[in-house]
Amino acid sequence: MKRSLLDILCCPVCKGDLILGVLKEDETRIIEGTLTCSRCKVTYPISDGIPDLLPRMENYPDSNQ
Repeated sequence: MKRSLLDILCCPVCKGDLILGVLKEDETRIIEGTLTCSRCKVTYPISDGIPDLLPRMENYPDSNQ
């Protein structure tokens, strides 16, 4: 994932800003890391340079599912 994508990404559930946590990067992209919502505090993984922003209901304790 390129750092410039952070400017256009938001939490898919609450639309909050995402905070980048880098575990591994090269000269051009983030290879491993996390994106954490500043509003609802859900964390989304970045693996092999691909951010996984699919909402997971188990991350939301108030959900009825």
